[in-house]
Amino acid sequence: MNDVTLKLDGLKKAYNVGKPNEVHVLHGVSLQVGKGEVVALVAPSGAGKSTLLHIAGLLDTPDAGTVAIGGEDLTNLGDRKRTTVRRNDVGFIYQFHHLLPEFSALENIVLPQLANGISQTEAEAHALDLLTSVGVDSRASHRPAALSGGEQQRVAFCRALANKPKLLLADEPTGNLDPGTSDRVFDALMKLVRGSGLSALIATHNFELAARMDRTIVLKDGRLEAGLIA
Repeated sequence: MNDVTLKLDGLKKAYNVGKPNEVHVLHGVSLQVGKGEVVALVAPSGAGKSTLLHIAGLLDTPDAGTVAIGGEDLTNLGDRKRTTVRRNDVGFIYQFHHLLPEFSALENIVLPQLANGISQTEAEAHALDLLTSVGVDSRASHRPAALSGGEQQRVAFCRALANKPKLLLADEPTGNLDPGTSDRVFDALMKLVRGSGLSALIATHNFELAARMDRTIVLKDGRLEAGLIA
C-alpha cells in the first residue's frame, strides 16, 4: 500500500524562457505528503509557493520533475484527464473564497458534487453535513454576500471537500481574515481535514498556524530550506 498521497520530485519551473526577463521560480523542489498528514508550506512572497501549489494540483506543468498523487505519476496527463483528477482527487482553497455569488452556501457545495454525478438528494445531505461540521449550517440558505468573511471561508472549505478528495491544497486560506477570526476559521479547517483523514499541503505566512500542523516545510527563492524543515 502506498502511504504517500503527494510526491513532488525535482520540480523546476521558469517563465519567459529565453527572454531578457526570464525568471526561474522553482529549482528542483522535492517533497512528500503522507496519507492523513497535514503539512505547512511557509514561504515569503515571491518564493514560488503558489507556483508549487499550482503544479501539485495539476493547474500548471513543470519544466522538469514529476508529480504523483496516490502513487500515480500524473505529470504528462492530457488536459481532459488532468481535469478529471482535479475534480475527483484534489480540493483547492484560496485566500479569497471564490464562492458563486448567485447561489446559496448550500448550493455552492452541492454544485461540484452534481458535476461529479452525485444525486441532488445525496449532494444536499453531504453539503449540510459539511456545513454542520464547521458550524454554519444555520446559514445554509444565505448567499455569500450575506455571510461574514469567516463564514464565507468556512463554506469554501466545505466546497473544497465536497467530492471527498485525496489531497487538499490551500494557499493562505486565512490570509484575508483578522487574527481572531483567522484562528477560529483555521480550527474549523483542521476539524474538517482531520475528520476526513485526507492529506493537506497548506501555505501560510503564519508560523503559529504552521506549528499546529504535523510538519513545516520552508520554501525560499524556489528552494526548500533544508535547515528549516521540521
